[in-house]
Amino acid sequence: MTAAAAHSRSEPVSAWGAVMSMALCVAMLIASEFMPVSLLTPMAEGLHASEGQTGQAISISGLFAVAASVVITTAAGTMNRKSVLVATTALMLLSLVLVATAPNFTVLMIGRALLGLCIGAFWALATAVIMRLVRERDVPRALALMYGGQAIAAAFAAPIGSYLGGIFGWRAVFWALTPIVAANLVWHLVALPSLPVAERQDLRTMLGLLKRRYFLRGLAAAMLSWGAAFSMFTYLRPFLEQVTGADVTTLSILLLILGCAGFLGTWASGRFLSGSVAPLLRLPALFMGSCTLGLLLLGGAVITAGLFLAIWGAMNTAMSVIWMTWMSQNADDAPEAAGSLMVAAIQASILLGAVIGGLLLDGISIAATLIGSVVMAGFAVALIGDGRHLLKS
Repeated sequence: MTAAAAHSRSEPVSAWGAVMSMALCVAMLIASEFMPVSLLTPMAEGLHASEGQTGQAISISGLFAVAASVVITTAAGTMNRKSVLVATTALMLLSLVLVATAPNFTVLMIGRALLGLCIGAFWALATAVIMRLVRERDVPRALALMYGGQAIAAAFAAPIGSYLGGIFGWRAVFWALTPIVAANLVWHLVALPSLPVAERQDLRTMLGLLKRRYFLRGLAAAMLSWGAAFSMFTYLRPFLEQVTGADVTTLSILLLILGCAGFLGTWASGRFLSGSVAPLLRLPALFMGSCTLGLLLLGGAVITAGLFLAIWGAMNTAMSVIWMTWMSQNADDAPEAAGSLMVAAIQASILLGAVIGGLLLDGISIAATLIGSVVMAGFAVALIGDGRHLLKS
């Protein structure tokens, strides 16, 4: 740990206003990244592309997020981390404008690529920044609060986006996000303290982490967990439309149920996560994979689909808090390098999940997409086991 980080974490008062500012940034990043899920069908029609191709607009943001997450700690050098976070928020604003005004699929992909740079840079630094903003014992609670932004976006962005998109068109939905991101940019400037870096963590630090077998296993397990989740979630709307028979109103309600359940997952993970995280690591893949299987078998009924989506949504937000707490506890000597690797692994899994899911959807059926998700979740559970071999000695 650097001298600056050690000093920051020894401060008696935690900077909760700054944590809240980061939580709003998380909400906007998640809303911006996954809004195409709720608008997949109208976006595909408006851009004259297939649903599988449009779903892969999410993939391009993941590709650039992987690249940004790997190079950010080296590229930013010893630049003040407050400046980096402000710059990424400004870039997110530009991305939203490009997507909202995209005249064709190419411009849409450029906007999504810029968003990917924001995602990679922000998430690579986020946990390390949280570790500097609050006292050590408050880190799990601060992470849960920050990921509360994910729950907010999951609860409201998709259903509101679906509903408003049906009334005003999908472009208006992206325009609606721009003033919120602009306000968040100002909040960052006011609330975030100066976060100087005395010593940067570069590629050699990352390679050193990858030589730790427990950390490498954890990265692989995290990739499988997120890959399973987003190979299903990216193409959830086509499933609900084709199998459950949901119209726009029912679709919005189901997505709202999924998102609201995320608050429960965030609250529970922040309240009860203490001590060893090992027993909790396999729960997200286990529960979310089981829910996806349940949708395959019983998803034709709206009430049953809603129940499975509620459980899935709760575990989806808990997954982020659980795995980032694992990272903070087991790579606390190199949090930025670990954050870069974690984000690269997660975004790569989202990328591959969206690509594989889109190919299965266009080439076979929506059922094949969900089956692929269940298979990946099963591999994740098998790799994690009881979680003890993913902890440092």
